[in-house]
Amino acid sequence: MFLFFQLVILLLSVVIHEVSHGAAANALGDPTAKSLGRLTLNPLKHLDPLGSVIFPLILFLTKSSFIFGWAKPVPYNPYNLKWPRWGPAAVAFAGPLSNLAIVLVFGIYLILQGGTITLFNSLIATVVFINLWLAIINLVPVPPLDGSKILFAILPVRFQQLHFWLEKWGLFIALLILFLGVGLLASLADYLFGLFIGKSYIEFFIFLRASF
Repeated sequence: MFLFFQLVILLLSVVIHEVSHGAAANALGDPTAKSLGRLTLNPLKHLDPLGSVIFPLILFLTKSSFIFGWAKPVPYNPYNLKWPRWGPAAVAFAGPLSNLAIVLVFGIYLILQGGTITLFNSLIATVVFINLWLAIINLVPVPPLDGSKILFAILPVRFQQLHFWLEKWGLFIALLILFLGVGLLASLADYLFGLFIGKSYIEFFIFLRASF
């Protein structure tokens, strides 16, 4: 049941993440996602069999130190956006921002509980942790992750060569970061989670994780 709950939360979180990209693009002048019917929370419209089910399931069953997944990217046309330079960055940031909004809403609920450990509160803590993890991963400034679009908007023109190099090798770098630097990212997630919510929840979350 805990495995099922984690996978459902992960799926719903990545769907909200992708819909937020499309909603931001639509607000900035590009209706591509809307015209393709992708501005919906219906998971079937966004489901990627590999990234939404198989990959996170394998990570969980192998007791990986992290769980990650993705939905089908919501398409948009950057040339339709109102802000040629900052528009793609705004669309990209909308995804992690949606995950951080979930962290804030459910995190405030847990804070108001005063650290009371119940099964329900621990499941809510799982929602917070998964969304915090998704936000951190997606803000890594390497293509195809969302943080790269923010980086490219900030970079001065003289660094365009770096832009092209990252676009070419970004996927390989991102995979290396996920599998070799995951310990550092997980430590960051644990620290931020404990700072915001409290260490008691993360300890109980780890206990639940080890029990299934």
